[in-house]
Amino acid sequence: MATPRKEQSTNTENLQTLAQACDVNEVLLQISLRWKMQILYCIADDVSQFSTLKKMFPTLSDQVLSKRLKELKEESLVFTEDIESTVPPQIRYRPTEKGRELLKIILDLHHWGLKWKTTDNNYCQLNVLDGKR
Repeated sequence: MATPRKEQSTNTENLQTLAQACDVNEVLLQISLRWKMQILYCIADDVSQFSTLKKMFPTLSDQVLSKRLKELKEESLVFTEDIESTVPPQIRYRPTEKGRELLKIILDLHHWGLKWKTTDNNYCQLNVLDGKR
């Protein structure tokens, strides 16, 4: 669990300065949380239940997965729907139009990174964003 930032810390001051300088910094901070975009992509690719997401990322704790799903829902990037005739009741996550639009931008960013990477960089291969698993 992350420790809350102290209000008078240098990190907090830096984040405030960046947010005031450019709204893009706040957006990048929001989408760059660990696991967030990977979870959103999987939901868009029809890996839509908590249990199946957990299988995709076995090292991801239930607590973090729940937190990220809640954030994605609060940010209107996903919505939930009930799966009929299931006992106990189950839900699935679906991407919103806003979420699908964000994924297109993330994929473009991924392609940009691949285009400009150098052999000195150890970029993560985001094959999952290209649908390669």
